[in-house]
Amino acid sequence: MARKKPSQNLVITKQQARDIALKHQLLCEPPALKGKSGTLKTIEHLGYVQIDTISVIERSHHIVLHTRGPDYTHDHLHALQACDKKIFEYWAHAASYVPMSDYRFYLRKMKDEHIYEGWMERWSKKYPHILRHVRQRIKKEGALSANDFGDIKNRKRGPWWDWKPAKTALEMLFWKGKLMIHERRNFQRVYDLTERVLPEHIDTTMPSHTEEEEFLITRALSAMGVATIKDISRYIQTRRKLQDRLTAMCKAGTVKTVKIENVDKPYFMLSRSIRTIDLKPRVRDDTVHFLSPFDNAIILRDRTRALFDFDYALECYTPPKKRKYGYFCLPVLWKNNLIGRIDPKADRANRVMHIRSIYLEKSELINDKFFISFAACIRSFADFHNCPDVRIGKVVPGEFKREIKKHVTI
Repeated sequence: MARKKPSQNLVITKQQARDIALKHQLLCEPPALKGKSGTLKTIEHLGYVQIDTISVIERSHHIVLHTRGPDYTHDHLHALQACDKKIFEYWAHAASYVPMSDYRFYLRKMKDEHIYEGWMERWSKKYPHILRHVRQRIKKEGALSANDFGDIKNRKRGPWWDWKPAKTALEMLFWKGKLMIHERRNFQRVYDLTERVLPEHIDTTMPSHTEEEEFLITRALSAMGVATIKDISRYIQTRRKLQDRLTAMCKAGTVKTVKIENVDKPYFMLSRSIRTIDLKPRVRDDTVHFLSPFDNAIILRDRTRALFDFDYALECYTPPKKRKYGYFCLPVLWKNNLIGRIDPKADRANRVMHIRSIYLEKSELINDKFFISFAACIRSFADFHNCPDVRIGKVVPGEFKREIKKHVTI
């Protein structure tokens, strides 16, 4: 009888898949990422860090970077963008900080793939004089923000969040790659000509379709560790169909198919990642992390549900009466489990961190070590916001409130 050939697919448990995903997200026994160089390494490894405007606590990009580098400060990000020119802003999964070294792989988006392309084309044909005026002013005067341009009196309000025409022109020129963001001042974008922002050594040759597709797949798998084709296609949003290129990379041996036990969908990993990751059971550290709703590790909600058995939705856009957990809840990560969520609000004027609600949903996993680490994370989170006074609100289950308060220094 002929011997059965062994399966070519790597078979792992869901717990191992979580470990792999979290390690690649720098959340599982993360390396010592310190200082500005650590911030840059984080962005380069993740491929992007999403920018968001909600500021009930620190904005999302700051939370993401602080989670991975406890000594992170705002100055790191500003210096990397405005002074060192090591990162730039563009559309990755959404508006994001992106490694400058990846610039050429965004050229096709700038040329013909941006999600607002059709609308921009119509607007630019209707108002070419506004585009010319905005560009000429920046060319002559240097970097400018939208506040440096006036509005049209008595104009009819229209789309684009009631942007004034100059703001629309700035954004269009930015999306098309004619302008770049030189820096942010009080979170406002300051635009300049691309040729004055982009370092001379950066490669600006248009990548071939093969190069671009391989970049998108490699970038996604380097950051996610293990992922489906749907995950890969959405990590950095693209219109390109990546299945054929992924199949070719599997045939070439640079990517391997992975089977997760009791999960029907095929997953994929870079071959180099399989060689370096210890798939044996291990002792996990006791660090607790609070994850921003826009954290790279959980931004794909169906992926979060599939790998972590955790159903998460951001409720800030939900009417208050219909919210289940709170305005801006952050998932709580402990070991390799998403174990609950907190709803914080920073009262910066009075230096108070309000933890309005805490929901701990996997009580069978909770022990004394968790409460100690959870309290330490609350303290670190409050200190990052310069809010030394911590106030705990609703806790579910209620019997955990005493344990939490016992360990939190208030």
